[in-house]
Amino acid sequence: MNELDLPPDRQAAVRRAEILARKINLLLDVIMSDSGKPFDYPAIRDGAQKAGYYLSRTRWSLLKSGKEQVVPDEALRAIAAVFDVDPEYLIQDGGKLPERVEAELELIRSMRRAEVRNFAARALGPVDPEALRAIAKILDEDD
Repeated sequence: MNELDLPPDRQAAVRRAEILARKINLLLDVIMSDSGKPFDYPAIRDGAQKAGYYLSRTRWSLLKSGKEQVVPDEALRAIAAVFDVDPEYLIQDGGKLPERVEAELELIRSMRRAEVRNFAARALGPVDPEALRAIAKILDEDD
């Protein structure tokens, strides 16, 4: 049985779980904890606990993997509080990225461009300064 064989309400539940997992994994990839390290389960659990919800390791694992389940509103609010995003962001398909996520992604893009620029400068060796400026301009252009 594939997703197309499921009743519409079940398809919607599967889709919600996939959206939530995608959003959670993006947040995990982009946002760092207060210690400056990526979030791990204990940091997520403790942050959710501060927001008034106990998030078990099993539920967290299921959420991250996109397994269909009933997710209480309290859990969504607690996870959103941990990452400092609007709870609605977690369940909306599409929509605008939270400002914090956009800022972190822009920082990552900028750092990657700088790495590429430095690598190109080292790999190319002595190159005409005008050519280096042209390469830098191409790398700095927005996608």
